[in-house]
Amino acid sequence: MKIVTHNKNKYLEYKEKFYEYGIKLDWVNIEYMEIQSDDPMKIVYESVEYVKKIVEEPFFLEDAGLNIKSLNGFPGPYSSYVHNKIKNSGILKLMQNIEDRSAEFYAIIGYFDGNETHLFKGSVKGKIIEEEKGVNGFGYDPIFKPNNSDKTFGEMDIKEKNSFSHRSMAFNEFIEYLKKFGEKNKI
Repeated sequence: MKIVTHNKNKYLEYKEKFYEYGIKLDWVNIEYMEIQSDDPMKIVYESVEYVKKIVEEPFFLEDAGLNIKSLNGFPGPYSSYVHNKIKNSGILKLMQNIEDRSAEFYAIIGYFDGNETHLFKGSVKGKIIEEEKGVNGFGYDPIFKPNNSDKTFGEMDIKEKNSFSHRSMAFNEFIEYLKKFGEKNKI
């Protein structure tokens, strides 16, 4: 199985998940064009359309975002750009004096099977805490605490994060599809 991403941390999280199924994950470390849209499903679909011109055999890619309720879903599909510009400290500043700190992380996997594109979505609800905690993970992990956990994603190791994360929820949908339809009968 091939994952297309420029993000090593994302690759490592998926590698751990695929390992549980005895599947070797190959990393295709390339940057690719990503359209700007408020619709994350469209972003992923168009990204797959672009990448399949470069990587012809089956592959998947994933895009994730963070929707903060009190900020009307911001940063949403612009999460990576926003994080690069204002970091977690900027989000925390925007959240000063805001009581409703509920948020939702989502991940959408786009899988090209060699013929067509399939999309799988996972999400996890939680809240934005008031200060960064933890050094693990990446992006917004140190400020996002999933419901039913006393830790942020930044305080969790990969295995623990994978038991809660949006990425794992999308992966579970994806792996069920692969089990049902097989990826060249490897599963």
